[in-house]
Amino acid sequence: MPDIKCEILETLIVFPEVGGYHKELNLIKWGNNPPKYDLRGWTSDREKMTKGVTLTKDELTILKEKLGGMEL
Repeated sequence: MPDIKCEILETLIVFPEVGGYHKELNLIKWGNNPPKYDLRGWTSDREKMTKGVTLTKDELTILKEKLGGMEL
C-alpha cells in the first residue's frame, strides 16, 4: 500500500496524552483530496498515528449539534 501524504492545515483541539498518544482534532488534507476534519491519536512528534475518523464540515456540524443537546 503506498504512503498517503497528509498535511495538517489547522489544529483545533489537542486532548491529554494517554499511553504515549494524544488525540487531536485537525483540519487535514489527505493527498490531493479536499480537506476534512480528522480525529485520531498522534505521538508527540507526530511520527506515528492511530486509526481515526474523518468528517466533512457538514458531518462535524451535525455531530456538534447532537452533542450540544446531549447530557453526559
